[in-house]
Amino acid sequence: MTARPGPDAVLEGCVIVIAADRRSADLAAALERRGAVVHCAPALSIIPAIDDDELITRTRELIVEPPDIVVVTTGVGLRGWMDAVDQNDLHASLSDALAGARFVARGPKAHGAIQQAGFTADWVAESETSAEVAEYLIADGAAGRRIAVQHHGAGADDLDEQLERHGAQVVPLTVYRWGPPPDPDVVRRSVLQTAAGGVDAVLFTSAPGAREWVRIAESQGVLDRIRERAYSGRLLLASVGPITAGPLDDVDLPTRIAARGRLGSLVRSVVEHYSGREPRLATAAGELQVRSAGAVLDGRLIGLSPASASILGALFDARGRVLSREELGHALPRGGERAHAVEMAIARLRDRLGGGDTVQTVTKRGYRLTTEEPE
Repeated sequence: MTARPGPDAVLEGCVIVIAADRRSADLAAALERRGAVVHCAPALSIIPAIDDDELITRTRELIVEPPDIVVVTTGVGLRGWMDAVDQNDLHASLSDALAGARFVARGPKAHGAIQQAGFTADWVAESETSAEVAEYLIADGAAGRRIAVQHHGAGADDLDEQLERHGAQVVPLTVYRWGPPPDPDVVRRSVLQTAAGGVDAVLFTSAPGAREWVRIAESQGVLDRIRERAYSGRLLLASVGPITAGPLDDVDLPTRIAARGRLGSLVRSVVEHYSGREPRLATAAGELQVRSAGAVLDGRLIGLSPASASILGALFDARGRVLSREELGHALPRGGERAHAVEMAIARLRDRLGGGDTVQTVTKRGYRLTTEEPE
């Protein structure tokens, strides 16, 4: 990524992982303009169904026998369906067939895609859940109606079954499926880096992707450490909506949820966190914030080596409590480092922070940050 930080570089010093494939470039560019270093490590890939014979067969069925209602569960799904329709020269025929249908959207992204495709959404689920869509359609009278349901890669969420139990004729349309990550090693390294303190935020845009990311963290034995960092406030886990946050909630990972379920809102939620909610500590040198790429001291970013950043992070979390050389050695990137490595990292850290007594030596005990908070 090459976007230059803008004048409001509130994310300087932050390393952010995007655990998503779809529109990751747009999301990364918006974060980089605010100063972040961004790594894309999608936990799953999207496999389009443009060549899926079943999708085209069902599309032809809808042209012959138009539906009464079209349910759109995802914006990317509807766009993928329209792409498949275009490539098979069916766009005009399908548009005519759907002209009299009512469109139901499972959230704002689906609503936007309906408008982009040239149709009008008659109803939008506020909760962005299939359960609310089913409740609305059943209350409105599903019996005897022909309902086309565009599914997302994770499946139907029991929507088809509920509608059929109430007498609807359902035509399911699976437009894309979730596949393995483009590079499993990249995802695994990003998870380990998150646990080790080398990442400040991880962003999620789909529930299946979040679920797979959690599974990888569990398989690597680092989920507890990630949870600890998230609860400390120095790791932000952010989700585009409550459905996406579900797999994170299931394993007790605190998650910040974007207000409007859109990527722009997700970016704003990250900016808001680092503008006012990021943990701060009053020290002898000034107000301190710690990020994976350095320290923010009174609003000024000070770049640090990985070793010095790890030491500062451990001292910051201790909030004035003394940490022994052994404890600080385990905080270094390779863990279990000897006392000499700790002393070298402390010396470099003091030099970068401008000397003084911000990092205090406590004889025969170790080191601590000189803070204005009680020890």
